[in-house]
Amino acid sequence: MAQNGSNDVKLIGAWPSPFVLRARIALNLKSVEYEFLEEDILNSKSEGLIKYNHVHNNIPVLVHGGEPISESLNILQYVDGVWPSDPPILPSKPFDRAVARFWDMYIDEHCYTSINGLAGAKDEEGRMQVVEKLKGCMALLEEAFQKCSNGGYFFGGDNIGFIDIGFGSMLSPLRVVEKFSGEEFLHPDKTPGLFRWAERFCGHDAVKHVMPDVEKLAAFALLKFNR
Repeated sequence: MAQNGSNDVKLIGAWPSPFVLRARIALNLKSVEYEFLEEDILNSKSEGLIKYNHVHNNIPVLVHGGEPISESLNILQYVDGVWPSDPPILPSKPFDRAVARFWDMYIDEHCYTSINGLAGAKDEEGRMQVVEKLKGCMALLEEAFQKCSNGGYFFGGDNIGFIDIGFGSMLSPLRVVEKFSGEEFLHPDKTPGLFRWAERFCGHDAVKHVMPDVEKLAAFALLKFNR
């Protein structure tokens, strides 16, 4: 059932995008019914996307009651504020909220750029540099998980939260670069917390039906980078 205030909710996005996935998971967590408007991100942008995000013309865009909200982390905070039912996406304490925002920004600035960099590496030296950086990212996130989870199943403790959605949206792209590179970035011995967390996250009811299939995403990545 849709929750109060969820009338006329649309999400402009595309299935391969980890940033769109964040919005879908957040809406699912809050049991918000929405219409998904699929964009063809390999070709021309739709009139709807240009209309609702004329500044950047990028996805995702959440349209609620005719009003657009852009940028994935901004959308997560909006969804949490408009539909405040449990589970909360952001922690209640200001310090914990600041920590969660910090790590999601880190994930975007370092993990996502490294995943893209590895996919587009032109030579072995460049590839190895990105591999080492991405392994360093995983080591830091392993430490963050141990601290933020407080012994719980997720970064958010017992429930999926802001960091979980931020990093969890990168799991399929991470699996794709593992497939192409032969490297293993989430390892049961080197990153045991993240390794078990990833299984729980992907199996969650709010996630499992919208998480991109790795093989399908790998085929899309080959098409994208060979254009």
